[in-house]
Amino acid sequence: MAKKQMLYTQVGYNELVDELNYLKNTRREEIKEDIATARSFGDLSENAEYDEARNEQAKVEARIKELEEMIHNAVIVDETKIDTTVISVGSLVKVYDEEFDEELEYHIVGSNEANPLLGKISDQSPIGKALIGMREGDSVTVEAPGGLVHLKIGTVTRAHNNG
Repeated sequence: MAKKQMLYTQVGYNELVDELNYLKNTRREEIKEDIATARSFGDLSENAEYDEARNEQAKVEARIKELEEMIHNAVIVDETKIDTTVISVGSLVKVYDEEFDEELEYHIVGSNEANPLLGKISDQSPIGKALIGMREGDSVTVEAPGGLVHLKIGTVTRAHNNG
């Protein structure tokens, strides 16, 4: 079965590569040292430090495998080719929430980069899906988990990747 390609901004892709490099080159060595230290404590059958180090090793190896797969299936959005008048992955969108009378700003990103607390919403989320393809001045109604949300789209710009 073919794996689904995932969209990433360049910054999001770089974060995956950085995490993978850290886990492979730094964290693996730290865990090897932890295991060696724990082994020196003697009887492995009752050695909590050894068990913890082995559990951490398993978690890190699983994350490495996951990151390698994510990187392999990554499609980087060329943000220089984005039509900034149309909302797409990589767009920074200011919207006006009519019900709550407030302006919000969303950065539309691939689903693995999403972090709603930082205003980064997935292109696959209800609001992200509704915004994709829209332009300044458009209005959308989104069926979100909390009910219907009415948004008027203000400015649409390209997010600047400054990290």
